[in-house]
Amino acid sequence: MKKYSFPPIVDKNSKILILGSMPGERSLQANEYYAHPQNKFWKIMMTIFGESQMLAYSKRLEVLQKNHVALWDVLENCERKGSLDQNIKAEIPNDFSSFLYEHNNITHIFFNGGTVEKLFNRHVLRQGNIVYTKLPSTSPAHAGMSFETKLKIWREKILTSL
Repeated sequence: MKKYSFPPIVDKNSKILILGSMPGERSLQANEYYAHPQNKFWKIMMTIFGESQMLAYSKRLEVLQKNHVALWDVLENCERKGSLDQNIKAEIPNDFSSFLYEHNNITHIFFNGGTVEKLFNRHVLRQGNIVYTKLPSTSPAHAGMSFETKLKIWREKILTSL
């Protein structure tokens, strides 16, 4: 089944871009990034920035933008049954060349997991003026690391790049 990603959440002040692969089923249904209740993305980000995880989605996006964080996915569309990245086929990447030209304040790109980094490397030419960092996946499919460890790594990397 063909699936399409969301537009980026970005503004002219964004310095950090956090990339996922492609929204999962819950996210597509809710039309929200990281909508699966077991995904730890929002819990991690709101904890880093000292905000409540109970904020409405629009307010969580405002917190990210206030802290110069943008969100997007590597893929513009793909075929995938279910939500697992391992089921991605026939992928088409987003246009990073145009995006990074337009949003030239972005100095750091963070990959939300190893599969995201692999997809990016397969389709996108890295630019020398941007720092690229793989972070532990916030997905419920990546349960081999504790929340506390993930939070520590994400906090250190995100806050030192702002």
